[in-house]
Amino acid sequence: MRDLTTANTMRERAAENRYKLWVLLNANRWLLTGMLAAGVFSLLMLWGVSSSQSIRAVIASEDWVKMTFQALIGALITGTTLVVSINQLVLSQEIGPLGSQRKRMDLAMDFYQNTDELLDFPSPASPALFLKELIDATSDRAQRFEQTVQPSDDEDLRAQTAEYVDDLLENATVAGEGLAGADFGSYDVMKSALNYNYDRKMYDLRWLLAEHEEDLSAEQRESGVRTLEALAMYGPAREYVKTLYFQWSLVKLSQGILYLAVLALVVAGGMLLFVDEGTMIGSLFGVDNLLWIVALAYTICVLPFLLFVSYILRLATIAKRTSAMGPLVLRGD
Repeated sequence: MRDLTTANTMRERAAENRYKLWVLLNANRWLLTGMLAAGVFSLLMLWGVSSSQSIRAVIASEDWVKMTFQALIGALITGTTLVVSINQLVLSQEIGPLGSQRKRMDLAMDFYQNTDELLDFPSPASPALFLKELIDATSDRAQRFEQTVQPSDDEDLRAQTAEYVDDLLENATVAGEGLAGADFGSYDVMKSALNYNYDRKMYDLRWLLAEHEEDLSAEQRESGVRTLEALAMYGPAREYVKTLYFQWSLVKLSQGILYLAVLALVVAGGMLLFVDEGTMIGSLFGVDNLLWIVALAYTICVLPFLLFVSYILRLATIAKRTSAMGPLVLRGD
């Protein structure tokens, strides 16, 4: 008999271990940036301490510190220009003539009319609550489908339908609990939305209807198709919320990079103007003070890039795991 059960969370379904998924998806992006910065700082300090030459001797002989921070200033200015380009990319989808805006509104309202009919009440305005109501609608229709199948004489049909519906309800409960009270803009909404593997549920239901096509009555088949329609409605809704989350995240990323770039430019300029081999004579914890200063300054200067890495890791992972829509299950979902 075909197994119609799946794990209830994306982490349990994924091939990667929990620590890798924590880094890629679940960790706060600023916390991850801080962890990456701590790693950079630690490696620089370890390298400096284990070097055969003292940092003062290196600066006095080659002045590589000034050359390094000069290059960083150029890179930071170029990077902030790219940030403006990212913002233009996001905003370009919002800018257009009146006719285009009206067309977008008409298409959106057509979809909301469909979801209103599915839910039997106006679709919620909150993205998290909107997805939760769609998930609840799939649960309600799946339960009605099971109720129509129970009188059947086919024991396999009843057993497989019960297994399928029980699995769907468990998955819906986990995803719905995560969406309840979640604020849009946080990863909590996307995390819970990804936990609901509607694509596998669609495939299993299509298989179930095809496998028992001759045993299903017209009423049972119609109830199964209505459940399939509810699952199919969740797909574009999740993709739309994902698109809004991507836009929101890119704007937050752009703002964060700009804030850090200003700080990094000040630090890089200070290193060029005020730091040489005679700066901060002495040591701290047995390590030359100048090494502390150079390592810390370099770490601050690469913070914008580290923040960029932390955000792109999450967005790229989400895009990878949601690249297919409908009953097409990708490996590691």
